[in-house]
Amino acid sequence: MTEIRTPRLLLRRWHDDDLVPMAEINADPEVMRWIDDGSVLDLEATAEAIERWEEEWDEEGFGLFAVELLASGELIGLTGLSVPEFLPEVLPAVEISWRLGRSYWGQGYASEAAHATLEFALQDRGLDRVIAISRPADDASENVLRKLGMTQERETEDPRHGFTLTVHAIDLTEFEA
Repeated sequence: MTEIRTPRLLLRRWHDDDLVPMAEINADPEVMRWIDDGSVLDLEATAEAIERWEEEWDEEGFGLFAVELLASGELIGLTGLSVPEFLPEVLPAVEISWRLGRSYWGQGYASEAAHATLEFALQDRGLDRVIAISRPADDASENVLRKLGMTQERETEDPRHGFTLTVHAIDLTEFEA
């Protein structure tokens, strides 16, 4: 089982008891504002998403981690790697992403989890490049991307929804783990 410990977080595979807390995170319109088309996800859609994330682990050797606070054991969201198949123009590529419950914003958890994920991509999975896809007005994600050392590569259009996306990248041979 793949696990990563940071000073404050445990990044791990998904457990059955993660469904309800992740569904609560996915049901928050502010959390989902910049994700996909901004729609919230209910319990059933969250269960389907977790199942897809676990399948990606099995198929690709990487995926989205559940992010847990070490101090309390509570699930605070997700971070990890995925193949951004919704945006064929960037393929082949591996994307880093994160999503935390609103009460955990502004405490450095996203940056801490994402940094550990980039180390995992480089050291454990041997990837030499990772991208991130964001929406231009998502300032919080832009801040995390800067902290990670990712640079804007291009703007493009989301083929599903028509809004502008920004593609960032980092060459992991230059990443300082």
